[in-house]
Amino acid sequence: MRRRTEILVLLICLVIVTTSFASTVTYDHRAIVIDGKRRVLISGSIHYPRSTPEMWPDLIQKSKDGGLDVIETYVFWNLHEPVRNQYNFEGRNDLVKFVKLVAEAGLYVHLRIGPYVCAEWNYGGFPLWLHFIPGIKFRTDNEPFKAEMRRFTAKIVEMMKQEKLYASQGGPIILSQIENEYGNIDSAYGAAAKPYIKWAAGMAISLDTGVPWVMCQQSDAPDPIINTCNGFYCDQFTPNSNKKPKMWTENWSGWFLSFGGTVPYRPVEDLAFAVARFFQRGGTFQNYYMYHGGTNFDRTPGGPFIATSYDYDAPIDEYGQVRQPKWGHLRDVHKAIKLCEEALIATDPKISSLGPNLEAAVYKTGSGGCSAFLANIDTKSDATVNFNGNSYHLPAWSVSILPDCKNVVLNTAKVNSMSVIPSFMHESLNTNADSTDSIGSGWSWINEPIGISKASAFNKLGLLEQINTTADKSDYLWYSLSMNIKGDEPFLQDGSQTVLHVESLGHGLHAFINGKLAGSRTGNSDNAKVKLDIPITVVPGKNTIDLLSLTIGLQNYGAFFDLSGAGITGPVKLNGLSNGSSIDLSSQQWTYQVGLKGEDSGLPSGSSSEWVSQPALPKNQPLIWYKTNFDAPTGNDPVALDFMGMGKGEAWINGQSIGRYWPAYIASNSGCTDSCDYRGPYSANKCRKNCGKPSQQLYHVPRSWLKPSGNILVLFEEMGGDPTQLAFATRKMGSLCSHVSDSHPLPMVMWGLDSKTRRASNPTLSLSCPSPNQVISAIKFASFGTPLGTCGSFSHGRCSSAKAHSIVQKVCVGSTSCSIDVSTRTLGDPCKGVKKSLAVEVSCA
Repeated sequence: MRRRTEILVLLICLVIVTTSFASTVTYDHRAIVIDGKRRVLISGSIHYPRSTPEMWPDLIQKSKDGGLDVIETYVFWNLHEPVRNQYNFEGRNDLVKFVKLVAEAGLYVHLRIGPYVCAEWNYGGFPLWLHFIPGIKFRTDNEPFKAEMRRFTAKIVEMMKQEKLYASQGGPIILSQIENEYGNIDSAYGAAAKPYIKWAAGMAISLDTGVPWVMCQQSDAPDPIINTCNGFYCDQFTPNSNKKPKMWTENWSGWFLSFGGTVPYRPVEDLAFAVARFFQRGGTFQNYYMYHGGTNFDRTPGGPFIATSYDYDAPIDEYGQVRQPKWGHLRDVHKAIKLCEEALIATDPKISSLGPNLEAAVYKTGSGGCSAFLANIDTKSDATVNFNGNSYHLPAWSVSILPDCKNVVLNTAKVNSMSVIPSFMHESLNTNADSTDSIGSGWSWINEPIGISKASAFNKLGLLEQINTTADKSDYLWYSLSMNIKGDEPFLQDGSQTVLHVESLGHGLHAFINGKLAGSRTGNSDNAKVKLDIPITVVPGKNTIDLLSLTIGLQNYGAFFDLSGAGITGPVKLNGLSNGSSIDLSSQQWTYQVGLKGEDSGLPSGSSSEWVSQPALPKNQPLIWYKTNFDAPTGNDPVALDFMGMGKGEAWINGQSIGRYWPAYIASNSGCTDSCDYRGPYSANKCRKNCGKPSQQLYHVPRSWLKPSGNILVLFEEMGGDPTQLAFATRKMGSLCSHVSDSHPLPMVMWGLDSKTRRASNPTLSLSCPSPNQVISAIKFASFGTPLGTCGSFSHGRCSSAKAHSIVQKVCVGSTSCSIDVSTRTLGDPCKGVKKSLAVEVSCA
């Protein structure tokens, strides 16, 4: 009896322990409410499969250090259920592990189940097998689709419940999302759209997660679903009910990169302005899409033509390093907003005009607390405004934050964070050719057969659409035709000359005539379709036309995106050079082969016995596999492979795909600027760089995929290249910079000081080496006065203090970090009556 009593007491204690940390998550018109308290929440997106489990803890910690409260992620259906009822939650797909790591860091989770995710992800996250279910129509009032959507959504919810990961169970998940940006395209689905959304909302609520659900970009989201905003700016957004809070689920921190495109970026001054404006005008939940973008490993990018890098100009870059000054300035913005939290959650803002394009928003608490935001939304002119009897200078396109309605703690246009210029140190693949395991110690190769080479090939009359044929098992589909040609055919000139005409839905095409490459074409991110007209030479008798069609990521966005086709749908013709005659080959019997022989033979693992090793390495030829062994670069710095010298293909390291590479696709020479004015509305094409260069030259190799020695690199080269030109590039810090004016707000750490001390203090320039075992080793530039330029290209202005360099050198060199007062008292006064600033560039070692 006593033992039974002890067991009962133990069980009661366990119940108390497991339920005592459960949270109640609700909402009202102002905010998400956790355990009865409204919260101002800063969130950031990190997609778990776009990095590695070894990277997750550091990414999460850097997010927390940057001032985030919440990590937001999609759930990727096609990763987790590549075959119906066969699930994968291992490695990069370990969603539960990722959520638990976020919880261990003390952060919340917003789980965006979708299960349509867009995300520039292959097929929008849908598994291809879904397409082949009889009678199915995606994202509409269709019973087969709804059944599958319900099944997968319930599967994910149940997984989270089993691990007690919802806040209602004591876990970190405070929000979930159903569907995704459907409101952008729902009109295309007609009358079936509204019942589908109503069903999706009801289905989600019925899963009983104990936390609110949201729908982004869905103005008619049914109660109690919260409709939210996505975009570059959401300050003007209003939810569809005065009982719902104003939430921003995607603040685009930059933009995605496409093969063939220039590299987009978004100035931090504009991003900070957008954030501050949102909270100024009543917002209380804001999420950066992305906070860490990561890498599109394997064949996961969508588009088509989405690049392997998904860096997104995010505050944490593709390699897991903080991007400065973006990360640091946003951290300061978050701190400033949190200083206003008590007032922000107490009431709605009172907004008033301070003049043309000038606006004040005031929040007051019942206990006399007050916070204010002062905005200048003019795109060109600075302004001086009077507010509560005090004068404030507002740069154009900026917001000043006053946590006490009097003192400015931060202005979004005045960046007080240091800048870092990263550099990549290259290491040749041939540095240790004497070692059998070193990079470049020897290349071997296997030629991929041109045309049909697999027993699984099949014949079919006419031309087949590619995605329905391959089910996306491979990027590649061979279309092969053998035909007898007589020398007197009307479409021939001189008995052998004709023009091959091919039309394809995309995304690329290589044409081989009698085993030799005759020509290639690819589409682009604006138009994936391909049209090819090339003069060819045929021979009397049997001729073979082998057309290799390729996809470069499947469509991921738009109404009925799942029906976007690919491949050669015709016509395919042989046209006369001058007499106008032709023969249409489209309806002939073609032979088809899905994928490459090398894919079926397991060549990506490098373990085949077929590899050829001879001194004469074939170079610059299409359709060839390469393999080499190498040692990992020393140290712990992030690693990339520089693919200059190669054409297009895919690469594997120790059997894991680092993704498609395509350095041969050169971006346009136009559209880039030396600098981008942050003032004025941002758009995806406003700020671009890398014109006239490969869209992507460096490809991330996670350190955790590398062994100290004995690594295997395998390439499939589609177009032709020279693998001996490949090099490792380790990411290091080049220069560290800061530029602070004498009118900058005081550093955030001084806010807690008494007003007398603050009045006696000056703006401060601070520098800190990124690694604790580094010190500032040299001062590359220092000028106090009117310095010009940006980090890496500073120059002296019309006035400059003669002693600035020596003062900075004395304070900073040999130290891990240093701080300098930006004042004439410290640095002298080289030009009286002129607004001055201090610009410094240093290196660490």
